[in-house]
Amino acid sequence: MNQTLYRTPLYDAHVELGARLTPFAGWEMPLSYKSILEEAKSVRYQAGIFDISHMGRLRIAGKGAAYILQLLTTNDIEALSIGKAHYSLMTNPQGGIKDDIIVYRTGKSEFLVVVNASNTSKVIAWIEPFIPQTEEELHVENTTSHTAMIALQGPKAQSILETVLGTPELRELERFSHRAIIFKENETSAELLCCRTGYTGEDGFELIVSKEYASLVWNALLAAGATPCGLGARDTLRIEAGYPLYGHEIDESISPVEAGLMWAVKLEKGNFIGRDAILEAKRLGPKCRLMGLLMHGRALPRQGYTIYRENREVGVITSGTFSPLREVGVAMGFLNTEVARPYVSVEVDIRGQRYGATVVPKKELLQKPHLEEKS
Repeated sequence: MNQTLYRTPLYDAHVELGARLTPFAGWEMPLSYKSILEEAKSVRYQAGIFDISHMGRLRIAGKGAAYILQLLTTNDIEALSIGKAHYSLMTNPQGGIKDDIIVYRTGKSEFLVVVNASNTSKVIAWIEPFIPQTEEELHVENTTSHTAMIALQGPKAQSILETVLGTPELRELERFSHRAIIFKENETSAELLCCRTGYTGEDGFELIVSKEYASLVWNALLAAGATPCGLGARDTLRIEAGYPLYGHEIDESISPVEAGLMWAVKLEKGNFIGRDAILEAKRLGPKCRLMGLLMHGRALPRQGYTIYRENREVGVITSGTFSPLREVGVAMGFLNTEVARPYVSVEVDIRGQRYGATVVPKKELLQKPHLEEKS
C-alpha cells in the first residue's frame, strides 16, 4: 500500500514551476527545479529560496516552559533572551541524539522549537510526558500544519528581503535573532516571523508565515530575484558547510562527543537528560570522530562507502556529494580516533576501486574561491 504523502502550502507553486517532486520524510517535496548544481551555486553567489515547511514547528508556552526545555535540551535556555535563538540537541538518557533543533525564545514563557520533519511526532511524544498534568497553562502546540516556512539563503538574501518588505530593519537583525515584520502585498498584510538562521553555510533568513499567505511571500521573493531551490541543492549546501543531518551523521546511538557537537552542550548549566552519559563519554574519549573529507578529484563519495588507511578499514562515509564550489567530491564520515586528524591521507572505496582523499575539519569543507569575481 502506498503511503499518503503530506503536501506543504507551497505544493501548487512547485508544480507551476515544473519542480521534480520526491518523497521525503513523509512529505512530497521538490528535489530540484532545473539543475541541482546551478541551484546550489545560486545560493553561494546570489540567493535561493527553499520550501522548508515540512520541518516541525512546535510552540511550547506557559508557566514552566523554560524549565521543561532546560531539562530536555543540551544548550542553556536561561542564556536565551527574548528575540534570540540557538542550535541545540535533545538527547536520550544514554547520551544519544534524539534530534538536533533550533529553539527560538518568542516570549518570557513562550518558545518555538523547530525540529526535523522525520522526528516531529517522536519529539512531541518525548516532550509531553514531562508536562505536568496539573499545569493547565503549559502546553505543546504543533503549528506545522497551519504555517509555512521558507528559507532565503545567500549573500543577496538581505537585499532581496528588504526589497520585498520595504524596510531596512533587517540590517540590525543579528545571526540567530528573530523579529516579527509585516509583509504587505497590495491590500493584503500578514505577520512574518523573520529569523536570521539557516543551514546552508550562508547568511540568510528563515521565514514563518500563516499558510494562507505562503504563496504570496514565495512569489514576491521570486520576483525580487531569488532562485527556487530543492532538496538536492539543500543537501549539497549543508554537506559543503559540514553540517550534520539526522539519520546520516547523528542519531540516538551517536553522542555529541563523537559528532563534534559539544559546543551546543552546556554541561555547566546543571542537570539535563543525557548529561551524565555525555560526561562519561567525554571522560572516556570517543572511539571515532566525525570529520570532513576532500576527494582528490571528481570521484563521488556516498553514504556507506568504506574509508581505508594503509589497507586498513578506518571509517565510513555518512554523507557525500560533488561540490560545485570546489569542483571535487566532498564528504563527512566517522573515522577511528587515531586517524581523525586534519590532513591525514586516506582512501575511499567506491564500487571496488579506491580513490584518494584528505581528512579535514568539517568547517574547512566550505571555501569560496574567487567569490568576488563570481558575484
